[in-house]
Amino acid sequence: MGLATLGGMGRAPLAGGTVATLVAGVPMALLVSHLHGALSLAVLGIVCVLGALGADRVIVEMGREDPGEVVVDELAGYLLTMFWLPATWTNLAAGFVLFRLLDIWKPWPIRWVDATVKGGWGAMLDDLLAGAMAHAILRLLSAATG
Repeated sequence: MGLATLGGMGRAPLAGGTVATLVAGVPMALLVSHLHGALSLAVLGIVCVLGALGADRVIVEMGREDPGEVVVDELAGYLLTMFWLPATWTNLAAGFVLFRLLDIWKPWPIRWVDATVKGGWGAMLDDLLAGAMAHAILRLLSAATG
């Protein structure tokens, strides 16, 4: 349960996903930004696979789909948001806001994935999709202001 809740961050009294993104996601994105490209891809892959397995275990133990205590998906989604982007404070902040807005709002197709895909991968995939969308928006903003 510790991995899925990121050491209990998912039990924060308010906004556990936002807390996890800020406390675990931002520092992890800073660390990963210093890794060679293939190694950063490996880290993202490991977080996704172990996160899905951990989330699935918590889902089974709690008997609820995608419980709020599971926040490893926020870590994975934010890492994807920041994937291979310069870890400037502007990018980190904009990525944080974009990712959280998309993860909370869940526009199509994020909402469809959230409602359709179940289990550990279901918990992960909607956040990964929010991260991919936030990443694309950041890339477009960077190109437009560039």
